[in-house]
Amino acid sequence: MFRGLSTLARLTPAALAAPAVALCDEKSARGALADLIDKSEARRGDGTSLGPTMVRLAWHSAGTFCAKSGTGGSDGGRMKYCPESAWGANAGLADVRAVVEKVAQDHGLSRADAYTLAGVVAVAHMGGPEVPWAAGRSDAADGSTSPPDGRLPDADKGSLGGTVAHLRAIFYRMGFDDRDIVALSGAHALGRCHEEASGYWGPWTFAETTFSNEYFRLLLAETWTLKTTHNGRKWKGPDQFEDSSGKLMMLPSDVALLWDKTFRAYVILYSKDEEQFFKDFSRAFGKLLALGTKQNAGGGGGPLDGLRKLFGL
Repeated sequence: MFRGLSTLARLTPAALAAPAVALCDEKSARGALADLIDKSEARRGDGTSLGPTMVRLAWHSAGTFCAKSGTGGSDGGRMKYCPESAWGANAGLADVRAVVEKVAQDHGLSRADAYTLAGVVAVAHMGGPEVPWAAGRSDAADGSTSPPDGRLPDADKGSLGGTVAHLRAIFYRMGFDDRDIVALSGAHALGRCHEEASGYWGPWTFAETTFSNEYFRLLLAETWTLKTTHNGRKWKGPDQFEDSSGKLMMLPSDVALLWDKTFRAYVILYSKDEEQFFKDFSRAFGKLLALGTKQNAGGGGGPLDGLRKLFGL
């Protein structure tokens, strides 16, 4: 997801020690993750839940991949450690990491598997598509193999043109195309920005825990203007856009999808065809979560090997 977003070959034997995948109880782990979402929603009582944050956790645990160098990605679960745990893009994720790691311990998953499975469960639990996923990731012993900061997407690069170029650089580095960029951006149908984490404020939609194509519909239907006030006072945060009510927001990286002709065409497509959006998101998010797992092949034939073949990794 958007901020404002190791060389695996050098992992030590201890860092590459694979979890006891044979003991993994995926079904019960899925149930436990869904239960966390339901309990958080009941506890909060404000229409929000842990679900959107689980999607962000999964996204950020995998979105550091570089296809050229083969570094980063979801294998290792390195966000538990510095430097990744301290990145600005990962602000606000410590609590969800802790509860998801408890699920991993209780149900025989690696930490890295649990981070990604949490996002898969959350998307489906909030009404979205089933996303391809398989266990088999290993846990790094520390953060010494983390990639450099700056591989996750920023919300703003100073201009819409600069932000468009930044999005392409970030996603192309992982092996995605323009269609994938827009499809994955649709996860902004979920959750909200928090000033204390990113500096930005507000939700993208009025249904923060419902996965739908509403994000795309609102991008096109509303008039988005720069935010200048908040609760009757001058807005002092970073540049963001708001609708006429001032209750919804869009980041510069969201509005950039309208500014670029190619991106806009996919926004229009998904705003009209939720089934196509679900199909494309499922494929792109499943591919994202499998990035960086090649070292786990162990000669091939495992569940992750099937996913890599499916996505051409």
